Amino acid sequence: MYYNSIIDTIGNTPLVKLNKINKGISGTILVKVEYFNPGNSMKDRMAIKMIEDAEKAGILKPGGTIIEGTSGNTGMGLALVAISKGYKCIFTLADKQSKEKMDILRAMGAEVIVCPTNVSPEDSRSYYSIAKKLNQEIPNSFYPNQYDNTSNAVAHYETTGPEIWEQTDGKITHWAAGVGTGGSMCGTSKYLKEQNPKVISVGIDSYGSVFKKYKETGIFDEKEIYPYLTEGIGEDILPKNVDFSLIDHFVKVTDKDGAIMTRRLAREEGLFCGWSCGSAVHGALEYAKENMKEDDVMVIILPDHGTRYLGKIYNDDWMRDHGFLENNEYATAKDIIAKRNGSFKLISVNSDTKVGEVVKLLDELSISQLPVQENGHFVGSISDTKLLNKLVEKPELKNKPVSEIMDDSFKFIAMNTTVDTISSMMNRGDKALMVMDEQQTPHIITKQDLLMAFSD
Repeated sequence: MYYNSIIDTIGNTPLVKLNKINKGISGTILVKVEYFNPGNSMKDRMAIKMIEDAEKAGILKPGGTIIEGTSGNTGMGLALVAISKGYKCIFTLADKQSKEKMDILRAMGAEVIVCPTNVSPEDSRSYYSIAKKLNQEIPNSFYPNQYDNTSNAVAHYETTGPEIWEQTDGKITHWAAGVGTGGSMCGTSKYLKEQNPKVISVGIDSYGSVFKKYKETGIFDEKEIYPYLTEGIGEDILPKNVDFSLIDHFVKVTDKDGAIMTRRLAREEGLFCGWSCGSAVHGALEYAKENMKEDDVMVIILPDHGTRYLGKIYNDDWMRDHGFLENNEYATAKDIIAKRNGSFKLISVNSDTKVGEVVKLLDELSISQLPVQENGHFVGSISDTKLLNKLVEKPELKNKPVSEIMDDSFKFIAMNTTVDTISSMMNRGDKALMVMDEQQTPHIITKQDLLMAFSD
């Protein structure tokens, strides 16, 4: 037997039982290992569905160009389909995505455009906006828009759901998945709930995303939105493929917990998978600890393969630099914030604030750097050294908006990041760092804070 094309091998991925990391948890925990797809991720399923539906509708014609905003895996799936069907590909990615993902897409013949992460979705620089703009400008192009294209969820309704139902002999009681575009979670959930309305679906969200609070309150709270590192789950928008009526519960997972669980899956279960896989398993097990019974069967989807993250979570130096492999004897960012006793209020400026006003503010407050915001999002930063150098070159800049000379945003770190890690990051060039506390209030950590921490 042989296949006529690589895309004919998509689907029918295995279910594997967890045996070690779920010790002490009642019930059976199974994982749907999606890196057995040819593009090493579950996104292959919806990639082929979106393209074939576009062809049937006459939206995409022979020789056309596929343009998509992606975190990497959807791009890989679309690239495979494009190679098989003779299309060109252009992908826009946020700069937080791993270099491995970008390199893989380029290896598959796609053009890759890297866009800033810390901008609002409506910003002309966001990877959403640039993909839409290119679609408008390039003739015979197709913008699949995985977030709002219902073919995404339908693909999982037609394939992932039936596979899981058959593989568990209809015994599944709990379904868990990370929620990003919403396609895999909601398409699969819809099918499973049609077979058995008692199946409970558990969505895994990331801190910095809006999903959990929106599900629980119906409020889209922009204060929930802030930069995070985990790729592929959580959003700062509400995609049409996220049907909240099909998600019974949400569990939020930190970057660190997701990363550590991902490494545990490799070392303890032999599952070399991606970052959001660890997030899904950590969140699902947190739910299972309190809610599963002995006869219950939970299936967790593992979206992609670990090769996408060799330079990140499978790299000890990267993990250590981000506070994910820390020496516990050190104080943490949480300790630094706690010492302020609520007396410190974050000062920031808007992106349209004049440079001259920023200079005056820095002088009045005797501080050396400030974060820059735009529409409630952190979009940049400014330091007194940068201001001085620029004004010496061009004094007329004092009447220009600070957005014209600002640097990238300060990085967000976890509350449990240790001061030795913070020091290492600042020694490599970070002038200051940001942290979000349990009340979703942003704080800044400077070199002065570090000096005070080490002086105790």
